[in-house]
Amino acid sequence: MKLFENLRNLVRRFSKEIEFYKRVYRHPRTPRVSKFFLGAAIAYAASPVDLIPDFIPVIGHLDDLLIVPLFIWIAVRFIPKSVIAECKETDGK
Repeated sequence: MKLFENLRNLVRRFSKEIEFYKRVYRHPRTPRVSKFFLGAAIAYAASPVDLIPDFIPVIGHLDDLLIVPLFIWIAVRFIPKSVIAECKETDGK
């Protein structure tokens, strides 16, 4: 049962992260470059087209695990800290 509890917690954390990035994306002071990279991360994650096809063992999914977080990291680097703090404060409100 511990496995299901850990999985449930992981899904909750992932959901909270998605909601946070939605708030950041919609914030009026989020720079366009950040919106571009957040949108690119979402599009790449949702797209059936990959740089390395998923049917190739291990490395097929590795590109998803590297590119999406890289795009998010780049996006966050351009967002003012005040916007990030404001979006974290509104978590769950």
